[in-house]
Amino acid sequence: MADYQRISHGFDPVFDEHSRVLVLGSFPSVLSRENRFYYGNPRNRFWRVMSDVLGEPVPAVDDVDAKRALLLRHGVALWDVIESCDVRGSSYASIRNVVPADVARITGAAPVGAVLCNGGTAGRLYRRWLEPVTGIAAEVLPSTSPANASWSLERLEARWREALLAALG
Repeated sequence: MADYQRISHGFDPVFDEHSRVLVLGSFPSVLSRENRFYYGNPRNRFWRVMSDVLGEPVPAVDDVDAKRALLLRHGVALWDVIESCDVRGSSYASIRNVVPADVARITGAAPVGAVLCNGGTAGRLYRRWLEPVTGIAAEVLPSTSPANASWSLERLEARWREALLAALG
């Protein structure tokens, strides 16, 4: 296993003054950091799930502008709970020495009324570090990670649809 490395997030959150729902992951994977955008592993189902739920075509793997626009058109903000940490590769279980993201950067600029966490790790980290800041209880959804093989794409889409559409009102 690789040694621990101190890693900073490396890219900005996606949000604007119309964002009503904040979707949070835990921390970018190695592939996401290399691609300099969220869910950069083509096997991660996040962009397929969001596109299906929001009724839009799936953006091309390398089209960051289309991914950003997809979310913003629907009032969805996207970020991660952690700004920097010590981590081994992409192993979320190895995360230590967390510096949480400055979530007030989003909640102070947008009318965020709901927080959805992409997976249990994001949910645990959010409850510990960010919920005291936002005062918003998060709904923890099943991870879109390829490591979450027990959830089929269809089940993920159904569960995310239920939560996201309810949060968007």
